[in-house]
Amino acid sequence: MTTLLTTSDVARIVAQQGPSQVFTGMLDYLLADFLRWQEFDKCARVASHSTTGVIELMPTADHELYSFKFVNGHPNNPQAGLSTVMAFGALAQVSTGEPILISELTLTTALRTAVTSALAARALARPDSRSMALIGNGAQAEFQALAFHEVLGIDTLHLYDVDPAATRKLENNLALTAPSLRIRRFDSTADAVKGVDIVTTVTADKAYATILTADMIEPGMHINALGGDCPGKTELHADVLRKGPVFVEYEPQTRIEGDLQQMPADFAVTELWRVLTGLAAGRQSARDVTIFDSVGFALEDFSALRWLRDAAARHGIGTRIEVAPRLQDPKDLFGVVRAVRQGQTVLVQR
Repeated sequence: MTTLLTTSDVARIVAQQGPSQVFTGMLDYLLADFLRWQEFDKCARVASHSTTGVIELMPTADHELYSFKFVNGHPNNPQAGLSTVMAFGALAQVSTGEPILISELTLTTALRTAVTSALAARALARPDSRSMALIGNGAQAEFQALAFHEVLGIDTLHLYDVDPAATRKLENNLALTAPSLRIRRFDSTADAVKGVDIVTTVTADKAYATILTADMIEPGMHINALGGDCPGKTELHADVLRKGPVFVEYEPQTRIEGDLQQMPADFAVTELWRVLTGLAAGRQSARDVTIFDSVGFALEDFSALRWLRDAAARHGIGTRIEVAPRLQDPKDLFGVVRAVRQGQTVLVQR
């Protein structure tokens, strides 16, 4: 039997554990997998592009478990009452191919993206960072704010979005979940980023945008760029990338999808796992500008699905469903049809 987790199930897990335990717990799973990076099958995600958005498949596996995520990105979806990003995924046993977990990954993607951001910032930002500008206050903004608050101790947020309603929504949600955060609203990106330690950009438009320009970048900043995540979609002016060392998840994918797509093939970047394992340097001085060009990678979903599997089991959350048959005679698949017609049982419940 396979465990099914709906969006409501994942929300119950988050509500029962609380933000601190969720973000720090998932971070432990993610770090453990990054530290064994070489054990994973890796490939850039398979994408199907249309004029309105993109649908992608993101697979990976180690010697024990296989996972995939099906995810879309359609910036105009809110006009139809749908989320810009929607996702589901599965975890299966490599030894047999049996699916052990099928889960929503829309809410979970927001969680794991925020955790990845916090993990990278913990390795790359100045240790004394306490303030962050959050440019783009849509569906993922609360998760980014809470992850940085819980993991890095960020206590001051500067907010800007072209849609004032998105900022009001973010302020209201954070007032309920993190009342100690000091929040300031600004009328432009340039004003919002002044004097902060970390800048997170998480905008949705599928366009060659320049949300940040080089003149906005101050010594010592860490840039957490999330919105440039498919071909033809960027947030950083190319000169921002030249400001300091650039770190990525999986270089072959980021060169296609990230802000890195603007740069020549020989532009040097460092994969994050190398910093986390001590094979490469991260920040080398307090005045360095560090840039995390994040597009999301399948290993992060693998980690999130492992965390979901274990959290759901601890809390007794989820529904057991029949996805793959357990037959009395594994060679008699047609027997399922015959049994239904005859009112018999040929499945073995386990």
